[in-house]
Amino acid sequence: MAVFVFVLFMTWNDYSLFFTIGVVLIAAFIMFMLRFYYPLSLEKRIDRVEIFLRKQQNTPGIYISYVLANNLDDEAELVMEQIMQKYKWKSTQASFKAAYGLYRKDMFAIRQAVKQMGLSDFRTYYETILLLEDWKIDEARERLQSIKKQWMRSTLLAGIELKAENRDTAIQHAHEALNSSRGINRYVLYKEYERVLPEVVEHIS
Repeated sequence: MAVFVFVLFMTWNDYSLFFTIGVVLIAAFIMFMLRFYYPLSLEKRIDRVEIFLRKQQNTPGIYISYVLANNLDDEAELVMEQIMQKYKWKSTQASFKAAYGLYRKDMFAIRQAVKQMGLSDFRTYYETILLLEDWKIDEARERLQSIKKQWMRSTLLAGIELKAENRDTAIQHAHEALNSSRGINRYVLYKEYERVLPEVVEHIS
């Protein structure tokens, strides 16, 4: 409705059609950035990301992050079924299967999913988790060095140090992970550290 009124106003005031369309497209892009992309990928406020995620029930590929981060077992299976129905590419399904496998601590599911994932930081991330699960610590440290995303590397290093019972070092890496993450990734990390390293999130909102 607002767009219609705006276009009508521009037309009445003899603005060119090209200029009017350009302004509308720019305004639409800005609205998209503010309402969707920013909370999805750039927002640092945990409460704002949570509000955004709660509203994504009709977008299972996004809503699954809220479900898994909050341990909503009853919803998790249902949302995963919706994801499998919506996304048919095996490589896309594999990413969700790996995340769900990690949530359920099902290493076999992660191994199967990794085989269908293309070369990416996410594949290396899960491969490193599998090495860590097998107590191949040195191999895990070496593997994660190829990951470009800082928050992923720091998250894995925190996991390695926590497994080795070096809690202070784990906390340091967890801080690095949170500080270098944004949007959904930051939210998921926050909820995880809230459970396993509460010291990391004491002063974060």
